Amino acid sequence: MNTAIISFPLFGERFVIDPPAFITIFGFDIYLYGLFITAGFAAAALYLLKRRDVFGLTKDNILDLVIIAVPCGLVGARLYYMLFNFEYYFGPGRWQNIIQFREGGLAVYGGVIGGAIAFIIYARVKKIHIGKLLDAGGFGLFIGQALGRWGNFFNREAYGIETDAPWKMGLKFRRAEYIPSLNQTIPPGETHYFHPAFLYESLWNTAGLVLLHIISKKWKTKYPGQYFLFYVAWYGLGRFMIEGIRIDSLFIPGTDIRVSQALAAASFLIAASILVRNHIRKTTVSVSLAEGEEDPGPASNETVVSEGQAAGDEDTEHSGYKPVPDADSTEDAVIGETSEASEASDETPEETQEDTPEEASDETSEDSLGKNEENPEIIDKIDKEETKNGTL
Repeated sequence: MNTAIISFPLFGERFVIDPPAFITIFGFDIYLYGLFITAGFAAAALYLLKRRDVFGLTKDNILDLVIIAVPCGLVGARLYYMLFNFEYYFGPGRWQNIIQFREGGLAVYGGVIGGAIAFIIYARVKKIHIGKLLDAGGFGLFIGQALGRWGNFFNREAYGIETDAPWKMGLKFRRAEYIPSLNQTIPPGETHYFHPAFLYESLWNTAGLVLLHIISKKWKTKYPGQYFLFYVAWYGLGRFMIEGIRIDSLFIPGTDIRVSQALAAASFLIAASILVRNHIRKTTVSVSLAEGEEDPGPASNETVVSEGQAAGDEDTEHSGYKPVPDADSTEDAVIGETSEASEASDETPEETQEDTPEEASDETSEDSLGKNEENPEIIDKIDKEETKNGTL
């Protein structure tokens, strides 16, 4: 199928392209699908490194997440796909198909599940709140999927049912192609027009990324994991709609239920319900306090005040997380604190010298004399006693 000629009538009848599915370097075939997946991981890593303070993570945390997310995500995506194509991968003489990654066979939801499991283990080992890691993962998934779906374009896959929509994508196959979901064989040399489902999903993820980026800039996050819940709800809603028109879906064995569509619907409902519930709980607390009631105490979803605002950092200005300093900035912070302490110690002697015991005693004696001068009887009595003792 990856040899079909692609056309988009929206750009004119002559807009026909035939991009290669792979390039050959030193006799080794490198599929463009893999290059776009790699580009997605790289772009996600750069974005997360740039905005690491928003999640309260360090450079090392981000690099660790990228290192563990790639293999765990690929393994999860492969296992998910094999589970719902059991007959093709398991059985006599079929075990070799398991390691044939170059022939495709990856599922996005499997990758998300595999990456999430790796994040949970990492959070327990490093004693980091799992919500912070998942928030970073939500941004990374938006970026990775928005770019990775263009790999499907070069593979001539992940497209939808036939359509006459103005933005339809034309495919002219060089050989007969049987499409199981349509139970139809498309003869070679004929152009058939389909929904560009890969493009829909790429645009949907791009819109989600832009919206989440703006939200993270303009408003504080109320609790760790809020950004990830937004990703799950947003992607689930879009995937549910797009999966319904795809012709290469995985089905639950023995049913007509699309696996990814059912999972997308469930993830959207669960994530959206949690977001709404947390929002209502926080609103209820705010209203009760405004009416003069006593503070019920910190709730599990109470807003965390950002400590990054005091530093004036642009990325942490609207973040609910406390920025974690990197190792290379710790030394400067210690030096700054030491210099402030030394300045404080220099000012202390001057302040303490203002009221010495000697000055205090002088003031006391002067006050006493002043009071004695006002009483002549006491002065005469003192003079007589001093004369008697021979002091005068």
